[in-house]
Amino acid sequence: MEYVDYSLADQQGAEGQASILCCECGVPIAPNPSNMCVVCLRNHVDISAGIPKQATLFFCRNCERYLNPPSEWVQAQLESRELLSLCLKRLKGLKEVKLIDAGFIWTEPHSRRIKLKLTIHGEVMGGTVLQQVFIVEYTVTNQMCDDCHRTEAKDYWKCLVQVRQRCENKKTFYYLEQMILKHKAHENTLGIKPIHGGLDFYYASDNHARKMAEFVGNVLPIKLTHAKRLISQDIHSNICNYKFTYSIEIVPISKDSLVCLSKKLCHQLAGVAPICLVQRVANVIHLIDPLSCQVAEVSSTVFFRSPFEAITNPKQLVEFVVMDIDVVYEKDRKFFPGQGQISHKHALCDVWVVKASELGINDNPVHTKSHLGHLLKVGDYAWGYNLEDANINNENFEKLKNDKIPDVILIKKSYGDRMNRSSQRNWKLKHLNEESTDFDKTKNDYNEFLEDLEEDPEYRKNVNIYRDATKPANETETDAEDLPRITLAEMLEDLNLNIEDDAMGEEVGDEEDM
Repeated sequence: MEYVDYSLADQQGAEGQASILCCECGVPIAPNPSNMCVVCLRNHVDISAGIPKQATLFFCRNCERYLNPPSEWVQAQLESRELLSLCLKRLKGLKEVKLIDAGFIWTEPHSRRIKLKLTIHGEVMGGTVLQQVFIVEYTVTNQMCDDCHRTEAKDYWKCLVQVRQRCENKKTFYYLEQMILKHKAHENTLGIKPIHGGLDFYYASDNHARKMAEFVGNVLPIKLTHAKRLISQDIHSNICNYKFTYSIEIVPISKDSLVCLSKKLCHQLAGVAPICLVQRVANVIHLIDPLSCQVAEVSSTVFFRSPFEAITNPKQLVEFVVMDIDVVYEKDRKFFPGQGQISHKHALCDVWVVKASELGINDNPVHTKSHLGHLLKVGDYAWGYNLEDANINNENFEKLKNDKIPDVILIKKSYGDRMNRSSQRNWKLKHLNEESTDFDKTKNDYNEFLEDLEEDPEYRKNVNIYRDATKPANETETDAEDLPRITLAEMLEDLNLNIEDDAMGEEVGDEEDM
């Protein structure tokens, strides 16, 4: 230990001033309040006596955080400001002295020891100020934090959010997954477990579970039910331990499904036709009448008050060939009093189609009306539903037997082979967990969801799309089929840093530094 005397008499040091003898050893010194030399002060006074020279830090190996008493866990790197502040808080007695300097002394990273070199000032014996330098050694002890403890103990959860959808097509679930990733709604989730027909989200706090349920309700039309179960009770302190469950039921409707509405609901939606196409499922269900281009929106409250179901799904789509088309302009269309909003993004047309499998065999094209007049032209392929051959078992549809029902309803334009589109796709999506969601690229549901993102710019506004570095980013390629593409300006750069190379001091690629 090193002591330096900063007494007022020694700092003045006037020439010709009389000196005194140290009261302990008799050495001539300048007068000071203690009348002792530095060596004797070192033997009699220790200003760091009230500061412990050893302390303990608690470290969680799973999340690599340190405990900041009483219950906060903070992230701090070795020899960082955050760690220095945490170490100083663990020392008692620093309030009695003045801290001048503090710094780390290098130790082996795996030694589980952290050393600090502290410089302090202290006033002793009537005004004498001493400076002392000493070392404090910290022992790093492993202790699992509460969050990691709840994660490891899989049954230690207090709240469960069950998300379910009773639907054959899973495109709505893929959209919900991307919305959760974009807004980071799963940050406080302890675990995600796939269940038949949906997902289970586990939480340690009721506030986090309620926040997740509200988020899903803002993204999709849902029906929410809440329940709780008593686990334990202390009758003396009147403390009860509950487990909460939030059950979320998503509407059993997906994009490109064909639905049949009741007459009462059609009247509420400004006289829209009973047979409508689901244009998009967001916070409300967006419907469009393919025979008149009239659009309508169905909220979750309206849906569960008058529920309806899909009479056909995208799995039943049939490919047709456009033989002739005639666009119906607005001046030639008939509008009815009280008719709802008409979509100006679509164009109504009369179209004559033949099944692609019967091309060259069937010489009698089928006539229908479609809302795809702005996309289709003679010779194009289009996906649609063949209602004439479909086996539909629906109560509302049975009541329309006397009405004129079209034999074919076109859904969207076909852009050629799906395998060709998949091979030219230079972008990708991220997922919550490889095991938590079913996003097999060989399945039609996932491929249809990717195609919907390419074809509908409004649909992909709420989705984070990342550039696939394994495929060339070439936007100049043009195909005869004029495939819809997502531009590089709409893609995000996937940040996948090579941690091992970065730790060794090697250069990181330009793509990873962006």
